[in-house]
Amino acid sequence: MAARTGSANLPLHGGRVPAWLATRMSALARVIAEAIVAHYGRQELLRRLANPFWFQSFGAVMGMDWHSSGITTSVIGAMKRGLAPIQRELGVFVCGGRGAQSRRTPAELGAIGDCTGLDATPLIRTSRLIAKIDGALVQDGYDLYLHGFFATSDGDWCVVQQGMNPVQREARRYHWGSDMVAGFLDSPHTAIEGRNMGLILNLADSDAAANRAAGLALVLQGPRTVTSVLQDMGPRRSGTLDLFGGDSLTAQGRFGPHLQMPAHHDVRAADIDLKRLHATLAAAAERGPQDFTELLLLPGIGARTVASVAFVAELLHGAPCRFSDPARFSLAHGGKDGHPFPVPLKVYDETIAVLKRAVGNARLGRREELDAIRRLDEQARRIEVLEGPSLAEYIDIERAHSPGYGGRTV
Repeated sequence: MAARTGSANLPLHGGRVPAWLATRMSALARVIAEAIVAHYGRQELLRRLANPFWFQSFGAVMGMDWHSSGITTSVIGAMKRGLAPIQRELGVFVCGGRGAQSRRTPAELGAIGDCTGLDATPLIRTSRLIAKIDGALVQDGYDLYLHGFFATSDGDWCVVQQGMNPVQREARRYHWGSDMVAGFLDSPHTAIEGRNMGLILNLADSDAAANRAAGLALVLQGPRTVTSVLQDMGPRRSGTLDLFGGDSLTAQGRFGPHLQMPAHHDVRAADIDLKRLHATLAAAAERGPQDFTELLLLPGIGARTVASVAFVAELLHGAPCRFSDPARFSLAHGGKDGHPFPVPLKVYDETIAVLKRAVGNARLGRREELDAIRRLDEQARRIEVLEGPSLAEYIDIERAHSPGYGGRTV
């Protein structure tokens, strides 16, 4: 049976991703996806995307606003653009998107079926059904405006949807994974992210079977019965009808761990597990000279790039429990709004170059560099107890070096 993996508050942000960042996000998304598929296979990439904590960390390492709702649109867009040239070779396809793009998902899935021979009919039905469930059966005050559908040539899929509540200035993200769904009306979500604003009407929950049956019976009895029920509920009706009663929907334990994405733009020490940050930096300093000797001799490649690669290494190989503080991954390439520091374009480009080289050599049977990146993550997990600079000191250092790194913001 599927289980929700958690929830989170996502401040609702507007604006657009500038071209200088969008192109780099697409390149980084592509090479990270290639590396995950090379190490673990296509289905593992879908499992990562179905994890809300990993998804948020993925967006943060790409230089997006680390805490905002915009990560969802940007990650899906970057994956769609980045994988487009290699989707048939990689066997991973990205459909849908925001607004009008979401409505093109069935046609895009049909095109995938035409070019791969995969039967797209079940995927199209799944896409439409999931959109209906999160848009109609789950009435939580958030209106859907984004539908992203990830599929593989094996027929596996992952769906990431997002709704917004303009009054609360918040967004809620919903994650689905094909390997975790036993039935669409049996608690199917792998995660629902967003602030709990009170009782939620979730008719897709396994506990709602009796309510679905009662609702069908009401419909069959004609409009008079439904009208009388609503009139009786009138004096105590709120935004959604409390069809469940009791505390069955308010128990936090049923929604798993809760990821609180704060409204403040700056990255603070409370947002980050400092021992993990210190371990990442120490691993880069210790393993970098050992494993990347030839790489470090290349013009422009230095210790700062190896530090960014260390963050990506954890994104590639880290266990699910290590993504409880997505803000930490914004320290790889900063953020477009200048928090925690301006996006260091030179470092960003060098990180992409390192990963492209490693993935490219791995295709030719030379896995030394790809394995070296994995050792960065292994080393970081071994030395988490190390101490290091405070977060404020680290950010001050980055800001001081920002001009030399080609730092840029919107």
